[in-house]
Amino acid sequence: MIVVGVGVGPGMITEEGIKAIRKASVIYGPKRALEIAQEYITCEAKIIKDYKSLHFLPSYAVVLSTGDPMFSGLGQFAGKKDTVIPGISSIQVACARNKVNLTNLCAITAHGRDFELAKAEMIRELKNGKNIFLLPEEKFGSLEVAEVLKELELEAELYICEKLGYPEERISKGTPTNPPIPGTILYGLLIVQKR
Repeated sequence: MIVVGVGVGPGMITEEGIKAIRKASVIYGPKRALEIAQEYITCEAKIIKDYKSLHFLPSYAVVLSTGDPMFSGLGQFAGKKDTVIPGISSIQVACARNKVNLTNLCAITAHGRDFELAKAEMIRELKNGKNIFLLPEEKFGSLEVAEVLKELELEAELYICEKLGYPEERISKGTPTNPPIPGTILYGLLIVQKR
């Protein structure tokens, strides 16, 4: 299987990804990934219904993943003989839009996972002086992160990044005492510590 990252939004797929999609004889992916890549698809495309069965797909199958497959994407299902082609991730776009250096950044996902583990990891990395890009969970979002930052007595800027790469992209900035509020449950949260 070839897992191709189609980027976080339209126009954010790499040339390598486009070539793999154009050469494919069958493509699978979530609806949004198929929509992002639709102009490059020339074969049968199927919506994935059961992610845990991806390893049953033929070796020549191309599987599309939104963003980058290795950040909370479908790359986690790739086997040793499979190929993963990166896409432009939400982390890269959020950092570029807000001019935040990636070299001191820790990526954490709480989305669809035990948010207590994500919270503990976030606290540990904040204490180590790291900035954070968090894919939040409904029970652990910008308001809960703001409370953690206040408890830790850390000064930081919080950026909610919604619909990155789309015409309706929205970035809201706030602080632990005045956190930004998301307009959707699907967003990225960038935490930049003040030094």
